Amino acid sequence: MTEFSLAHLTVLSLAPPEMISVAARTGYQAVGLRLIAVTADSPGYPLMHDAAAMRDTKARLADTCLRVGDIEFVKITPEIDIASLEAFAAAGAELGARHIIAAPYDPDLNRLADRFGELADLAARYGLSVLLEFFPWTVAPGLGEAARIIDAADRANAGVLVDTLHFARSGSTIEQLEAIAPDRLPFVHVCDAKAGATFTTEQLLHTARAERLPPGEGDIDIASILRRMPPNITIGLEVPMEALTRECGPEEVARRVRRAAGSLMDAASIRPAY
Repeated sequence: MTEFSLAHLTVLSLAPPEMISVAARTGYQAVGLRLIAVTADSPGYPLMHDAAAMRDTKARLADTCLRVGDIEFVKITPEIDIASLEAFAAAGAELGARHIIAAPYDPDLNRLADRFGELADLAARYGLSVLLEFFPWTVAPGLGEAARIIDAADRANAGVLVDTLHFARSGSTIEQLEAIAPDRLPFVHVCDAKAGATFTTEQLLHTARAERLPPGEGDIDIASILRRMPPNITIGLEVPMEALTRECGPEEVARRVRRAAGSLMDAASIRPAY
């Protein structure tokens, strides 16, 4: 069954237990948790190293009947030590997560594919898959490059995470999406924004990390992307809106995003199970 998952970036100021409560109150069935920080000035919540926070998070999941869809965020760099991520993967298994999200930051694409494969092997020991998310400012800027890395890694538990923002701003095509095996696409990130490819790296990063739009409020053809996805896919709503968060708080952002996603899917006759 298709479900909505609240991505941590949408409400990143909230620690996991409160985030889970907000997700439950605003109509989500799952959450994605950021256990590893992406930047020096944004938070991560390392539950693998905080037993009390892990207990509180699991208790909140039990209280709300929500589940963890994914844990993030692994940057595959030239220096990465895959073995050091054992506790991270184990925490994902303890939380009942399905996926690890990883990103391509090694310019040596052969080595990147090898390391991604090693990460997939680690994840497999804990019953997890690994999804490679592409970004226009990285060595795998679009869907085609990400798919080639996945093919080179050649692991059964590996896939691609399509984010509608990065899809629309990278020159990726519907034809490329249709060429990917459905089992490589178990999860999608959805948001809206101005589409196109005429953005500076600074503009790309600002939108991605700070100011996206709820589904249906920009000009990305979200419906066409979702129609090419497998049935019953998990839809992660990743829509950071820092200005609105300062004005109204993270819970209002989560609620507005969820309502917008439901309205868009109604209008496009794409219905989740909830």
